[in-house]
Amino acid sequence: MIGDVLYCGKTTSGTFGAHRKRIDMKILALGDVVGEQALRTLCAALPAQRRALGADLVIVNGENVCDIHGISPAAADALIGCGVDIITSGNHVFDRRDIYDYLENSHTLLRPINYPAECPGEGARIVTSADGWKVLVINVSGCAFMEALANPFSSVEHALDAMRGKYDLAVLDIHAEATSEKLALARYFDGRFAAVFGTHTHVQTADEQILPGGTGYITDLGMTGPVNGILGVRAEEVIFKSRTHLPRRFTVAEGEIRAHGALFDTDPVTGKCKSVKRVVF
Repeated sequence: MIGDVLYCGKTTSGTFGAHRKRIDMKILALGDVVGEQALRTLCAALPAQRRALGADLVIVNGENVCDIHGISPAAADALIGCGVDIITSGNHVFDRRDIYDYLENSHTLLRPINYPAECPGEGARIVTSADGWKVLVINVSGCAFMEALANPFSSVEHALDAMRGKYDLAVLDIHAEATSEKLALARYFDGRFAAVFGTHTHVQTADEQILPGGTGYITDLGMTGPVNGILGVRAEEVIFKSRTHLPRRFTVAEGEIRAHGALFDTDPVTGKCKSVKRVVF
């Protein structure tokens, strides 16, 4: 099932805050937040957008908030404070040492589950929605063209087995470079997740669909960041490095900020997805 792009400013329905046990649950997932200006813009816009979309749960990938590399405790708190329920991350999650204790003590920031057990934090967490539904959120890193970590298939499988019977539906953020790896994971776990989405490449893909087993899927959510650069970075810096192969420190681009993601309409009773639409605001 393919959905149209959903421009948030054009929607009017909203039920956030209504404490009732419905048989549907809308999950808003937003792509990598790039830079502090994107953080401020998202924090200002998200409460109204969440109401407009009727989102019962909001998941945001926040690993690029601080100067592209990493996330700080203050940035994580800001995301939670503006209406994000849980923050996922990726290969830059450990770039800042000040986040280590936060990862250990917070229940709202995940790191990829296939990092070694000695690393701070956890890669899976059950979140309870306002309606009382229990949602298992798992964050995993791909290995193709990225750091060699534990096998993502077996890592996710182990987490599902460990949490069996404790949740109503499950969601998976695959932070990965290769499209094929993301889709392979989604098809392997089809029917066991209500929603599977990719992050990391910062470009929203147009392949939102319902897989045969009932899993809603999109290869990449895109990013929440400046659209005038290259993947959120100043264009001239990326071009210089691409032309010369010389080292270049990347800085966040300036200009217009947009948030990209997807809205999954799920059925907590069956644990399946009913529809998925791209979101841009």
